[in-house]
Amino acid sequence: MSIRRDPSGRLNIESPFMGESMMDKSLLASTDGGPIYRLMPDLIVVKVGGQSIIDRGREALFPILDELVEARKTHKILITTGGGTRARHAYAIAIDLGMPTGVLAKLGTSISEQNALMVAILLSQRGGIKIGHDDLAKLPNYMMPGILPVTHAMPPYGLFERPPALGRIPPHRTDVGAFLLAEVMGAERCVLIKDEQGLYTADPKKDASAKFISEIEVNELLALDLNDLAIERTMLESLKTARSVREVFIVNGLVQNNIPRALDGENVGTRIYVKA
Repeated sequence: MSIRRDPSGRLNIESPFMGESMMDKSLLASTDGGPIYRLMPDLIVVKVGGQSIIDRGREALFPILDELVEARKTHKILITTGGGTRARHAYAIAIDLGMPTGVLAKLGTSISEQNALMVAILLSQRGGIKIGHDDLAKLPNYMMPGILPVTHAMPPYGLFERPPALGRIPPHRTDVGAFLLAEVMGAERCVLIKDEQGLYTADPKKDASAKFISEIEVNELLALDLNDLAIERTMLESLKTARSVREVFIVNGLVQNNIPRALDGENVGTRIYVKA
């Protein structure tokens, strides 16, 4: 880019965007050239489910933390946390009080962050450290030997959360937050730790006829338009247009050794991917 003087005598920086509408489709398409710089291409973002894991207490959570501490010896891992039952309780109260979606998003954020604090404290003697979203640019420095960073997975839309097409529950919650975090860091993959084998055609806790899905392309999954999903639909929409992260694993963290196998790239639950 160069500097030029306009007819009025004012100096301007030459730019492809000068005088252009930022909504012009051809201009937007032209910005997709060249590779995306991946800050941490060897990072794996792991989300520990709130209701599925953390709310179950020590019996469920402690073995998972043990596996993540061990895996940290060979992988760069960022732990993120879901909200869980307390978030659902807060949503129910807020909806009853007439609160808008953006307020619900703020409530969900505070509860997800409480879980991050608890997980970081549990790991404090084994390298665990709680970091905020503002610290993510410093994440490579937190990956020094023995350090295991923990942050909350709720994306920072907060009061600016867009109203959903259906209902009032914030559409961007902790699944999509963990994924978006992985995407902006240029991570290798995103692993969602839950209490089911993976993805089903319906909720297996409610429907005995639900069929397990081992592997599926994200556009095929969206086309199924399933009534219920174990993951947020907005995460699937984000995966569709992602530039760095090309796959998301859903694993049952209650089964021993599932997590280290998933960190190694093995599909031990459900793999959702983008077609090359």
